[in-house]
Amino acid sequence: MTVSVETQKFIEENKRRYEELKAAGQQHAPKALPGPTLRGSASIMPGAVLHTETIPGGWYWSTPLKAGEALRIHLAHGPAAVSMIAWSAADASERLNYADTVKVQWTSALGKGRVLFSDMGRVMFSLIEDTTGMHDALVGGSTPASNRARYGEKVLRNTRDNFILEALKLGLDKRDIPPALTFFAPVRTDADGAFRWIDDARQTGDFVDLRAEMDLIVALSNCPHPMDPAPDYAPPPVEAIRHQPPAPAADDLCRTATIEAVRGFENNAR
Repeated sequence: MTVSVETQKFIEENKRRYEELKAAGQQHAPKALPGPTLRGSASIMPGAVLHTETIPGGWYWSTPLKAGEALRIHLAHGPAAVSMIAWSAADASERLNYADTVKVQWTSALGKGRVLFSDMGRVMFSLIEDTTGMHDALVGGSTPASNRARYGEKVLRNTRDNFILEALKLGLDKRDIPPALTFFAPVRTDADGAFRWIDDARQTGDFVDLRAEMDLIVALSNCPHPMDPAPDYAPPPVEAIRHQPPAPAADDLCRTATIEAVRGFENNAR
């Protein structure tokens, strides 16, 4: 496709402006966020566990999560992909927004030290532990169409329908379902902007800890990601552990890593 000189200039100017804004935002960030949490570390003290749920392959679950509590998603039985949506417990019109999460932090590579934003500019979650740093904030969860494309005409459970069912149980409907963020789905973009699945980026024992920064309702779906190259539909069960983590320190990384996160927590305080 031939691009006109005017269009090319427009593209270059927008790219230049984007890089300026990105540099301005990132100059407030630490030079490097910490590496992944070591598998087998960051044990939860037995007295801190509030509830443990096993989510079978293909199924879903929801839970209230109070500000200050944390949710550990644990691949205790094998590699899996777990999609998540969330709502403010005070007002379900405020929802997890992964587009803003990516845009505000200038990256789709979410890991320890990052935060997840609502569509009202507030911080919903802090990622306080994470063994992979390999999560999908771009593609979204599975649908009936993606299942047919991958597995044929079999009737199989999918994330979109799981979240519709869960929303109905909560007194919500389809309009209240935001796009899903999927943990342990190692999707990245290449130099041409195409999505790529990173093989061997997750394994049994991986986990992520999400600390709630406001009172929330959280829904999880344990279905294969649309880009998972495995030929069979065989998601293992996953463990969801609601627990009480230590209170954040004044210099808590998630609260201070970027100026955008600082603003988000200021919005929370208001």
